[in-house]
Amino acid sequence: MRKIIASALMTLDGVVEDPGGYSGTAYGGWAQPYFGQESVRLSIEKLATCDYFLCGRRTYEMFAAAWGNADGPYADRLRSLPKLVASSTLTGKLTWNATLLEGDAIAALRQIKKEDGGDIMMYGNPALLRSLLEHGLVDELEIMLHPLVLGTGQMLFAERTELKLVRQKTLQSGVLVLTYEPA
Repeated sequence: MRKIIASALMTLDGVVEDPGGYSGTAYGGWAQPYFGQESVRLSIEKLATCDYFLCGRRTYEMFAAAWGNADGPYADRLRSLPKLVASSTLTGKLTWNATLLEGDAIAALRQIKKEDGGDIMMYGNPALLRSLLEHGLVDELEIMLHPLVLGTGQMLFAERTELKLVRQKTLQSGVLVLTYEPA
């Protein structure tokens, strides 16, 4: 049975919005100074265990634009992974090795999780992550906590969510990698 592993870049005050700077917010790109060789290596290692990359429409569009033609091991691995896109606004055939989860995305993901194979990695989209948590589909939540306070932006959690810390690692950049399972 596959696992859904959700990964989020987050500030100390809980902001997850626009860490890469691809959304054009005034404070976007806040995670870029912390994304060094160690972060790249860990990201590639995590993606290597996965058969799918799950995202919402905005993350799909931003990542396809940013990483679709980029060079390097991270971009290569990301590009090669089949994408599962949860969206109620996209229609038709998608590019960048992506498939739209049409209809009930939660039911489709439940079915895909039952299959044998590698895990499903999910980035971005706090609304999708909250929905996956609500439906008990997240097996592991990795929060990369950045030593930064923004004071503005979309938060990861909108309501009480209990988690159990199972691993922690401090990167040379000062980022804490906190791995949780549902409590």
